[in-house]
Amino acid sequence: MSAAGSPEPEVRTAVGAVRGRAEGGLAVFRGIPYAEPPLGEARFQAPRPVSGWDGVREAYAFGPPPPQDANMGGRSGGGLFSGTGDDWLTVNVWTPAPDPAALRPVMVWIHGGAYKHSFSGSPGYDAQHIAREGDVVFVSLNYRLGAEGFARVDGAPANRGLLDQVAALQWVRQNITAFGGDPEQVTILGDSAGAGSIASLMVMPRAVGLFRRAVGQSLPGTFLSDALARDVAATLATEAGLRPTACELSGVDPRELPAVGHALETKMRQYDDRWGTFAHTLSLFSPVVDGEVLPAAPWQGLAGGAGRDVELVIGHNRDEWRTFLLFGDLFGKVTEEQATQALRHFGPGDDGERAYREAFPDASAEELFELVQSDWLFRMPTLHLAEAQAAGGGKAYLYELAWQSPGRGGLLRACHGLDGPLLFGTYDAHLGPVAIGPEHTDQARELTSQIRTAWTSFATSGAPGWPAYDSRQRMTRVFDAPPAVATYPEETSHRLWQDHTFDALPLLTA
Repeated sequence: MSAAGSPEPEVRTAVGAVRGRAEGGLAVFRGIPYAEPPLGEARFQAPRPVSGWDGVREAYAFGPPPPQDANMGGRSGGGLFSGTGDDWLTVNVWTPAPDPAALRPVMVWIHGGAYKHSFSGSPGYDAQHIAREGDVVFVSLNYRLGAEGFARVDGAPANRGLLDQVAALQWVRQNITAFGGDPEQVTILGDSAGAGSIASLMVMPRAVGLFRRAVGQSLPGTFLSDALARDVAATLATEAGLRPTACELSGVDPRELPAVGHALETKMRQYDDRWGTFAHTLSLFSPVVDGEVLPAAPWQGLAGGAGRDVELVIGHNRDEWRTFLLFGDLFGKVTEEQATQALRHFGPGDDGERAYREAFPDASAEELFELVQSDWLFRMPTLHLAEAQAAGGGKAYLYELAWQSPGRGGLLRACHGLDGPLLFGTYDAHLGPVAIGPEHTDQARELTSQIRTAWTSFATSGAPGWPAYDSRQRMTRVFDAPPAVATYPEETSHRLWQDHTFDALPLLTA
């Protein structure tokens, strides 16, 4: 085993030795398999333990992205999310020193992407700065996406993407000591669909004991009932001329199946009578409350005490939906009719439109359109998850990212996805070039310092730097310039949604 500063550090895992790279004072290992490629008989099944290998395996390059639909809101990731090879289920490790005696805190990143795209090798997830400055061992992972990971089909377990994440966490528990990490000090963290995955893991029996702390950034509120998920999968299979079974879908090349999902997503609104509000979202895929792999929606599971032994940091960005205004080329174009439809689809209770118009009497059509969708999809599910964790006897810390990013003339503000480049310091990737811009990185660095310090402190000690959430005081860390700790800032939205129950989305008709 070589030291981090020596050429090509080596570590022996439980199934074989790996050789990484020495990079800037770190030892970096990429593309280590944690499960067998899910092909052939393993397709649409739970992840299978990886076979061992002889000699030393080079861990120089990220594993290939899982097959995926890189389109989101009319935009595509292009070649970034394409790749060859079948070793989709891999982990990457950044460590200050692969010394088993070091026992550093471990942070495990689960990427977002609407449960249908992205991968751990994306340039925006370069963890060198976090590992080096936070003195932590940082792990990222790939998991199955789209139909491969989340379609509810006969002959396959539900939530295979979540089962992949459990397998990766089991790999961490078994092997991370050799990389200098402490398996008893594991914090999982992720954004968007990654935060939804983390909320799921907190209530999954199979994940118990695999992590001690969790950080969820912009939790999406889309969890599907088993009936709805089965109907969505049947509709997807029909689009391909097949039945919704693992056997029949296995006849479609895994790299061709995402195109079927994309074709269906372009006409989801046709299924409004069966899918309800879900038909007006941007992705076919979400975790499924199947009663076995995921026994309850996170709000109900946490309120029942499922996560009381896990400390949680959870939060959202102030202006989440502005990212999707950008993707849809809607800035300055939202009509009163569009605002009315959004308020009726996404507002709480029987008359969400009236409630929002009365609560925000001076808001424009665009502001209402943005606000109700920010609340329904991200802000209120996040707030309610903190409340559920506290109600179940666990500890939750709530935050809001409020920094009004100056890029693109200030249009995007504290938009969805801004937290990624701020956490990782990758201002030239993801939304960084648009939301921040190269001329504003000095301001961004201040926010990076705030967020990264809080997360690494939490991973190290369980204390992010502000009081735990309770339903009376509702203390919230506001990441801004300057930062603050205050009562939850979005009080008007909080009042509109305080009696709403977030749960798995239902199938409206049989």
